[in-house]
Amino acid sequence: QPPKGKYIPPHLRNRPPPSVGPGAEPSSTAPPTTPATFRAESTQPSSSFHPPSGGTGFRGGFSRTHVEQRAPRWGDLESSGPSLEGTRMGGRWGGDSPFSKKSEPAPTVFNGMNTGINFDRYDNIPAEVSGRDPPPEIETFEKSGLHPRLLKNIVLANYTKPTPVQKNAISIICNGRDLMVSAQTGSGKTAAFLLPTLHKMLEMGARPQPPVVEFGGRRVAYPTTLILAPTRELASQIYDESRKFCHFSGIQPVVVYGGADIRDQLRQIDRGCDLIVACPGRLVDLIERGRISLELIRFLILDEADRMLDMGFEPQIRQIVQDCGMPRKGSRQTLMFSATFPKEIQRLASDFLEDYIFLAIGRVGSTTDFIRQRVEFVEEPYKREFVLGLLNQVSGLTLVFVETKRGADALEMFLIQQGYPATSIHGDRTQQEREAALRSFKMGRTPILVATDVAARGLDIPNVTHVINYDVPNDIDDYVHRIGRTGRAGNNGLATALVNEKNKNILRDLLELLQEAGQEIPPFLHSMASFSAGGTSGRGRKGRFGGRDYRRDDRGGGGGGSWGGPPPRSSGGYGGNSGGYGSGSNYGGSYGGGPPFVNGGGGNFHSSW
Repeated sequence: QPPKGKYIPPHLRNRPPPSVGPGAEPSSTAPPTTPATFRAESTQPSSSFHPPSGGTGFRGGFSRTHVEQRAPRWGDLESSGPSLEGTRMGGRWGGDSPFSKKSEPAPTVFNGMNTGINFDRYDNIPAEVSGRDPPPEIETFEKSGLHPRLLKNIVLANYTKPTPVQKNAISIICNGRDLMVSAQTGSGKTAAFLLPTLHKMLEMGARPQPPVVEFGGRRVAYPTTLILAPTRELASQIYDESRKFCHFSGIQPVVVYGGADIRDQLRQIDRGCDLIVACPGRLVDLIERGRISLELIRFLILDEADRMLDMGFEPQIRQIVQDCGMPRKGSRQTLMFSATFPKEIQRLASDFLEDYIFLAIGRVGSTTDFIRQRVEFVEEPYKREFVLGLLNQVSGLTLVFVETKRGADALEMFLIQQGYPATSIHGDRTQQEREAALRSFKMGRTPILVATDVAARGLDIPNVTHVINYDVPNDIDDYVHRIGRTGRAGNNGLATALVNEKNKNILRDLLELLQEAGQEIPPFLHSMASFSAGGTSGRGRKGRFGGRDYRRDDRGGGGGGSWGGPPPRSSGGYGGNSGGYGSGSNYGGSYGGGPPFVNGGGGNFHSSW
């Protein structure tokens, strides 16, 4: 026992007395020496914050000495050992990073991703590029000029050839241009912005970091790339993709979103934050806490941009982009991706971009040819029994969309009572419950997922064979995003919509969409749509799908107009027999007095814009 009255700090109490003598063994209770940068996750319960050694958390008195001892940032790394392949990496990076030696093994990062992708099915999807001096598209990854480390990760990810959106976006982004992309669902948009962005980060290296802010042990992270997403699930999905392409590169990705423990996210940020994927709300919180600074942002990416602006995130996005110290447009590169870009959203988005190129892929804002669509007339009281029949007809993963959270819970309970393995996902479920439901669905333990629109946007759920619109949405864009959960990555899918008199507001647009995609149209839909007062009645004229650069309408004109540029690049025709942009034209006319699309010729009429 210590002498009476001697003070012993709490963390040293109840310890066994240290061994003495020249041959004594070290105490078994002494903690192992681990560098603060790569200390393993704490084994303490998540309810108590335990920062890594060195005091990089809220408490602990972080000192500048620790900064000097930390590993250099990814822009100034020197080779300190053999890389994954035993060779030094070229370019400005000079060699491997400490991050690469602690990186997860390849089977963990790349396990089970991109299986069953039919890349050859993409060859016939047309692409249209408009804007000033667009660069030529790439043909293969090997000849794209991407960093060697990325090419190795592309092989590990089983990407055999670039999709149309990747062919064009990689070239445009690598040339430093701002970009707005409207591409069909499942076309490879995530890799299209991640690969060229990471390439430019690798080529340019990291900017010198400002001095560490020492205030109560808190440190400020200065990421160079910011990716904003509207939902937690989409943010998590983008983060998983970034882990694949950042593998053994030294670039450290981080994801932050609401509903998860912020202390875990802060620990992740303290370990390194070069690329951050975030939902707007949690990012604003971290900025206001002084834990994230946007002063060094080089690349701003908005995924599902139209959805974020449409969901009411516009004030937060403007705050992030304009009021938080981020470099202004022109000093950063801004990229916006989505499946649909209505004209009003394009006008709003142009506030964030400068001299941008507009890229349209496939039947933009429409549906992919890989999806077979069926429309069934079913009265409300009979929908449940009808769904049981559909589930018996089609095997594989089935996604059922409903309109309300209560409806999701009720339908899930009904299916379980009937002996069908089902789960649900909606906004009232906790983040842990949502992640567990998605994981169970993807693994096939519960092959039926009942969902509200929280899962309708951007999520890459592989191998979904059937999408059922139990409650058809009122907006045709939401319908497009919903059915886009199947028919992904060049594979075939089935989408079934259950309609009745309750859905009259969308029937006219739905009829036009089916005609455009060459789908079978039931006779009742013609009659119901003809008596319907709803719909946009020619969404092309209203730019509902954003498959066309709205600047042409504003700047163009017959005989050359004020736009006056060369004709857009195209590898195929878009037109249909109905619905026109302007004077009855279906992309078959000429833009600003230029010739029609090469190999285009869609539509019944030709006209001049």
